[in-house]
Amino acid sequence: MSSTPPLLTVIGSINVDHILGLEHFPHPGQTLNGQSYQVAFGGKGANQAVAAGRSGANTSFIACVGSDAVGEQIRHQLIKDNIDTQAVRAVEGFTTGVALIFVNQHAENFIGIHAGANAALDIAYIDQHAELIQRSSAILLQLETPLATILHAAKLAKAAGVKVILNPAPACELPEELLRLVDIITPNETEALSLTNVIVHDDHDAAEAANVLHQKGIKTVVITMGSRGVWLSEYGQGKMIEGFKVSAIDTIAAGDTFNGAFVTALLEGKTAQDAARFANAAAAIAVTRSGAQPSVPWRQEIDLFLSAQTAL
Repeated sequence: MSSTPPLLTVIGSINVDHILGLEHFPHPGQTLNGQSYQVAFGGKGANQAVAAGRSGANTSFIACVGSDAVGEQIRHQLIKDNIDTQAVRAVEGFTTGVALIFVNQHAENFIGIHAGANAALDIAYIDQHAELIQRSSAILLQLETPLATILHAAKLAKAAGVKVILNPAPACELPEELLRLVDIITPNETEALSLTNVIVHDDHDAAEAANVLHQKGIKTVVITMGSRGVWLSEYGQGKMIEGFKVSAIDTIAAGDTFNGAFVTALLEGKTAQDAARFANAAAAIAVTRSGAQPSVPWRQEIDLFLSAQTAL
């Protein structure tokens, strides 16, 4: 008799990404000819849900799209990515969220976002899906939807004994009330600076930033540091989990891929160190491909990548 795998509920944003490849970022007033252009589905919430679904998690998603054709296309695509979309609704009077992304020749990016229907992910909608949150093993949150909604979802989860994972992106100040509800936090260097006032250049800095977050009551801190890997700190004991060397094309969904794969591995019973290595592999594959969701690997690809690394 098979048991149902642990449920991960992702709560967050859905965007349509318009991605323009440039030799370098423009200066104010400057017009540049793009070298490539791509339209792809994105949004931190959706990217992380896709990363979890493709890497093998039993994934549900609470989110909003606009009452437009692209919103319906996204919902169908999410189903193909092994995501339960019963809590993804189309909101009348809103367009689906949009992200405008520039990518330079070094695979760096900067992004402008219009929230659209993501702004309609409100407390009342979370309450409609309280039972889904309460029967989850973990929820995964980001910061592209209203902060009051994120806080409310975290409270519901914590009260039900559900693990709360927060990817604090994009960087912003967060209330102590929210941080006290978080079990695992996954900032990058910029977000760690915003939360701790510690500039993260090396392992020593990462340990210092992690300790600031531990003092706020967060048990596990994972600071993502690009191609170097991640600083993993549990109860104040930290170490670097090295990344994998690959030729990057763009890094748009690297962090989101890491988050979805990391939580997937944790729910499978892997240690945090093994989960971080698994997630580093998923992110390494993602940066060798263009776009957000199109770059996210499937489980078989991650396992093959790790097998190849072991064979080296």
